[in-house]
Amino acid sequence: MQYRRLGKTSFDVSVVSFGAWAIGGSWGTTDDVQSMAALERALDRGINFFDTADVYGDGHSERLLAALRRKRSDPFFVATKIGRRSQPHVASAYSRENLVTYTERCLTNLKSEVLDLVQLHCPPTDVYYMPEVFGVLDDLVKVGKVRHYGVSVERVEEALKAIEFPGVASVQIVFNIFRQRPADLFFARAQQKNVGILARLPLSSGMLTGKLRANTRFAADDHREFNRHGAAFDRGETFSGVEYALGLSVVEELRALVPSSLSLSEFALAWILSHEAVSCAIPGARTPEQVDENARAGDGPPLPSDQLAGVRAIYEARIQAQVHQRW
Repeated sequence: MQYRRLGKTSFDVSVVSFGAWAIGGSWGTTDDVQSMAALERALDRGINFFDTADVYGDGHSERLLAALRRKRSDPFFVATKIGRRSQPHVASAYSRENLVTYTERCLTNLKSEVLDLVQLHCPPTDVYYMPEVFGVLDDLVKVGKVRHYGVSVERVEEALKAIEFPGVASVQIVFNIFRQRPADLFFARAQQKNVGILARLPLSSGMLTGKLRANTRFAADDHREFNRHGAAFDRGETFSGVEYALGLSVVEELRALVPSSLSLSEFALAWILSHEAVSCAIPGARTPEQVDENARAGDGPPLPSDQLAGVRAIYEARIQAQVHQRW
């Protein structure tokens, strides 16, 4: 496993991390025994960075990570996210009282005295124009509740605004073969400001694994069923905002670029890691086998330029018009 420094933190994080949304909720039925086996396999494979949120299973994935820390002595970092508990989820809900309360709840769930990294969880755009919100995060660092803070964003414009605040150590943003806009401008700006980049939804809700089919059925409580058109939260969180049938079609084109030594998942992750501005990719996993496949992408070299060019050409021809200017 390779490691990169996460922005202005002192954390050297595995280039492939573990996204804990799927073991918390909104991805169908979960199995805690299987989830714990996946978490342990991640440590075995050198993964030392785990990303979760207080709303993943109402804190369930945070509590699983607390159990992992009790069970294993391996050092690892946990990043969590706050803000989505507010109902309605509006800018005014990002108050000092709420942010402190949510932070304390995360500390309880994780059974920790300090959070390694806390991130605002895709707040409304107006929050990025509220310096008082980032002042609260600064205060949480000062009192020792939080080591570092960052943001998880929906849009490139939000990411660019967020890194104007000097305390922002990292930005988590959707970046994958289907969502390439962050590399156009944001990556260079983030590098200039020494801000870490966490690439979320790297496999586009499973689409870029190549394992989904036209007749694949998803459980009613799986966001890939109920949020395809943005009914519950931002549409870009599900299949990167790409129409399901189009995604399947483009995946078949991508297969021609994938060398025999890699699976499509490994190729998709290696494509992300070929961008040196990215600190790590955050694929989800629910089984040890999925962890193994993800982790293998962190062992290899960047993709060669001809494969990168091939991916870009397919994106520009088939995907760009649907997603590029929306996010």
